[in-house]
Amino acid sequence: MDDTYIHLRAKAREILASLPTPVFYTDHAEAVDFSKAFFDGDPVVSELRDIVAGRIENDFGHGLEHSVKVTLDAGAIMLLEGNRADYPEAYTFRRVRLAQCAGLLHDIVRKQDDHAIRGAEVAKQVLSAFRLAAEEIEDVCMAIRNHEAFKDPVEIATPEGNLLADTLYDADKFRWGPDNFYHTVWDMVDYHCIPLGDFIKRYPRGIRRLSEIRDSFHSDTGKTYGPEFIDIGLAVGDRLLEYIKSKYTHLF
Repeated sequence: MDDTYIHLRAKAREILASLPTPVFYTDHAEAVDFSKAFFDGDPVVSELRDIVAGRIENDFGHGLEHSVKVTLDAGAIMLLEGNRADYPEAYTFRRVRLAQCAGLLHDIVRKQDDHAIRGAEVAKQVLSAFRLAAEEIEDVCMAIRNHEAFKDPVEIATPEGNLLADTLYDADKFRWGPDNFYHTVWDMVDYHCIPLGDFIKRYPRGIRRLSEIRDSFHSDTGKTYGPEFIDIGLAVGDRLLEYIKSKYTHLF
């Protein structure tokens, strides 16, 4: 990575460190802890994690680390939403398992064109080896199929399937906040060798796309807590832009 971008990445991380942690993690610490314990202890999720670790490729910060973060948040959101929907406890736990399976698999072929469509196909192949019901596998695959932003979703027949898709979407879009300026932006500019001047020209469009995510969350939990994730990302983006303007005035 170019030294300028190394410096800007460090500045972005410094700004991020000065901002608060999203309140989702404090308001729902018990659900977050439950999801982590489930992730570590469920045999289906553990086996799937090993499979994904051997197959997934990092793509602009969308590798195993990203997938695990999405998985943990998806499990927590599903626990909260399952309780809100008054699911029986055993059924809620099964849906947490499916949310975590979807989180692990959602970017399994991130580098391929139409990665959500292709990812759903790969997920069906992988999950066919597990002791999951056909309708459970279908729900996971449809959630993966519908997890992209700015794409028209495919209709899902059941409210339970819709909730699983909403859970995955929201957990994935939580990452568009702080993670965007911690990893993703810098992985992209490094991979594409983008000159600083071009980066600055594209910056406003990137911020607009980020802001459009703010009102796109689906579940009640996502609608309540997702906007703050995006606001933190936007705060980092705005402060970083001011810093860039002060350091590289000749490019404006």
